[in-house]
Amino acid sequence: MIILPAVDMYEGKAVRLYKGDYDQMTVYDDHPVNTAMKFRDAGAQWIHLVDLQGARDGGTPNMGVAREILEKTGLRAEIGGGIRSMEVIKAYMDAGFSRVILGTAAVTDQELLKEAADLYGPGIAVGADIKDGFVAIKGWKEKSEYTLEDFCERMAALGVGTIICTDVSRDGAMKGTNRQMYKGLTARFSSVDFVASGGVSSIEDVKALRDMGMYGAIIGKAWYTGAIDLKEAIAAAAGTEPGTETGAAAADTEEE
Repeated sequence: MIILPAVDMYEGKAVRLYKGDYDQMTVYDDHPVNTAMKFRDAGAQWIHLVDLQGARDGGTPNMGVAREILEKTGLRAEIGGGIRSMEVIKAYMDAGFSRVILGTAAVTDQELLKEAADLYGPGIAVGADIKDGFVAIKGWKEKSEYTLEDFCERMAALGVGTIICTDVSRDGAMKGTNRQMYKGLTARFSSVDFVASGGVSSIEDVKALRDMGMYGAIIGKAWYTGAIDLKEAIAAAAGTEPGTETGAAAADTEEE
């Protein structure tokens, strides 16, 4: 399993929201590239980026910061937030991002999703943000008509290979991740790589997700508050002890 430490961007800064509430925002770094460099130095191979302004309002207001992170760290990166056109998808892919995440567009414009998936294959992922049992859109401000399982069935049928699934009620709450939800998903949809997001707040969460066959786990607030040591989490995801040669090799294998 891979670990993807997260940088959520707002007005060029690294921030975190509490349960998706823009009115409950904490700024952690005025210069997010510094945070991203810490992730790299801890052994991360991937980084998860979200343009929170884009998610809420559309557009790519934090494109410059995202590109700087990508260029200066050399990490493989996935990015989401407000990606609702082929022009934006192409811009991110041309900039060197490994995966582009469609959230709202995966619900409201599935022709765009299919076109992107046909063109970029595994470079296209979908974000399924679950709020009160339904997929939420537009920066978690609105609920769609899709339940989680209905949405995943639809995405699999469209050829989507990676789904980043977030339990909004746990995001930033430090109450642990929704293990039951992820266990059900991995059991039912064997053709999809699932990434856990929201509430991954302990090494025990990481180990549980690894053991149920999750493809990846995103770590956000737990790192920012010091609750999780990133080196330890990466080793746990690989099923090894930190700092061992075996652990490094296993982590490298996961990234391929």
